[in-house]
Amino acid sequence: MMKSTPILIIDDKARDDETLSNTLARIGYTVECASNTHEGLDKVQSNRYGMVIIDQKIAEFSCIELLKKVKQNSPKVPVLIITSHGSVKSAVEAMKEGAINYLVKPCSQGMITGLIEKYASNGNGRYDHNEKKIKYSENVAEIITQDKKLKKTLMLAKNIAPSNSTVLIQGESGTGKELLAEYIHHHSGRSIKPMVALNCAALPENLAESELFGYEKGSFTGAAGRRIGKFEQANNGTLLLDEISEMTLRLQAKLLRAIQQRQIDRIGGSKTVPINTRIIAITNSDLKKAIRKEKFREDLYYRINVIPLIVPPLRTRKKDIPILVNHFIRKYCSTNGKRTKTIDQETMELLLRKTWRGNIRELENCIERAVLLSENEKIESAHLFIEDDDLSHIGNVEFVPGMTVKDMEKELIFGTLAQTNKNRTKAAEVLGISIRTLRNKLNEYKNEI
Repeated sequence: MMKSTPILIIDDKARDDETLSNTLARIGYTVECASNTHEGLDKVQSNRYGMVIIDQKIAEFSCIELLKKVKQNSPKVPVLIITSHGSVKSAVEAMKEGAINYLVKPCSQGMITGLIEKYASNGNGRYDHNEKKIKYSENVAEIITQDKKLKKTLMLAKNIAPSNSTVLIQGESGTGKELLAEYIHHHSGRSIKPMVALNCAALPENLAESELFGYEKGSFTGAAGRRIGKFEQANNGTLLLDEISEMTLRLQAKLLRAIQQRQIDRIGGSKTVPINTRIIAITNSDLKKAIRKEKFREDLYYRINVIPLIVPPLRTRKKDIPILVNHFIRKYCSTNGKRTKTIDQETMELLLRKTWRGNIRELENCIERAVLLSENEKIESAHLFIEDDDLSHIGNVEFVPGMTVKDMEKELIFGTLAQTNKNRTKAAEVLGISIRTLRNKLNEYKNEI
């Protein structure tokens, strides 16, 4: 079903226009394109649009000048800027002039469509937030699982979403921690406000503080104007702190104060700024180990660990692999204009035996590659590029006539321990049992000797 109000793309690179246009058309938007700024401005003056997307590298005007002209004509229309050559200065100026976001290429189509789904207006200059929540409810169903532990985590996440409590999401890389954070935000009362993300590992120490708290004009060399930091951008919304374990101790102290006092100080500012921002922190590290090594503040840990959520790795969710595989096949067949492909049982069994160190992200990449490489309507094992040394041979217990179920259980447990270098915690995860059950079983076998 087509959305009622069209989106205008102003970009002098026709091929880029066509790619984005096709993507938006597939999810139900009507798209109009302008190959130069004059044509774009004529369209803005003559029609109503749900959003305007402009590119920095345009012939007649800079993107900021074009942004100003669009806003002069249609002050309430959301404007998104996508550029190949971004700078902090341009980004600050664009946000100051009213852009909803400033994306630097390469950026994923999913990120762009997510912003469009969130901010595109309904044609009267106002955002239809109820409609957005319904659409997002459809998207969050993409947290696909049959795993009991993950289902419990999702239920807990949904129950605590309306609160203001700080959340700590832990799990290995590629398990979907960011998606769970979005799930919480969009089930909260803050969903009509932005969720702003900061990757704590991606910023140099000298930029991290200004990125988080902002600064005042003249506070340091190059500070030509006031900059609003992530805390203020996320005011009344959610601030996602990704890889929080990588934050310096000095910045951790400032973050702790901001959370405790619900106010911040811009660099060079003389007044404190009150904030109402919900914090969701994400880590793939063991924070307790970081505390012992004096790399993470213990008081900050207890402040952010109000509601702890753990996303289990894919290797402990074997039942999810077939449904995720079929989901990704449909997704990438659709994205690449291919007929939906099938996968045979032998190839699926190969996927089930893989250890998936990169979790769902690695599985998705594997299926995307297989969809592109398969020349017919069937995905085969050769399209997966899976090496034998990346396969788990756990569970291939040799059957000997006369063995009891208990004997086979014992062989399976000792085989798993051998495969995991006697790591009981990891072995319990692979076997799908608790560490306590594993310990009891081992004691039982010891007593039998």
